[in-house]
Amino acid sequence: MIELLRLGHRLPRDQRTTTHCGLAARALGATKMWYTGDRDQEMEEGLHNLTTRFGGSFTVEWTKDEYKLIQKKKKEGFTIIHLTMYGLDFEKTSVKAEKQLLVIGGEKVAPELYQMSDYNISIGNQPHSEVAALALYLYKNVGLKKKFDNAVMEIEPSERGKVMKRKE
Repeated sequence: MIELLRLGHRLPRDQRTTTHCGLAARALGATKMWYTGDRDQEMEEGLHNLTTRFGGSFTVEWTKDEYKLIQKKKKEGFTIIHLTMYGLDFEKTSVKAEKQLLVIGGEKVAPELYQMSDYNISIGNQPHSEVAALALYLYKNVGLKKKFDNAVMEIEPSERGKVMKRKE
């Protein structure tokens, strides 16, 4: 089970980025995205509607306190993996935990988060987006999920154009 914690969502600045974090997480096998910062019901509804159409069991929930959530998840047996520019090389670091809470930042991340995390994993030691970090980590460790249960719509591979079909 993989869940995501997106830190410091700011309206209106981060609407698109946080949505893309949710899209990448869902497409690559995560089942839930938590987020802190500004509450954004429009973003939550958008990801819920997408999941309803294209399937899966991905949910989004706002939380006020990331530290309490991390402590709760640790008690539930989750391994906390902070994806950052300053951690261990993700190509050389393997995490074999069944339950993972991936943490990605937005604004500057507090030093306490580095201490609370079981792993601080670096996707690259250059500035990069949290979407890229999340996608690369999940692709390496989980792979691409191509089919989802409960899908109403499916996208057909096509060399040109958009081809979607309604599942029956």
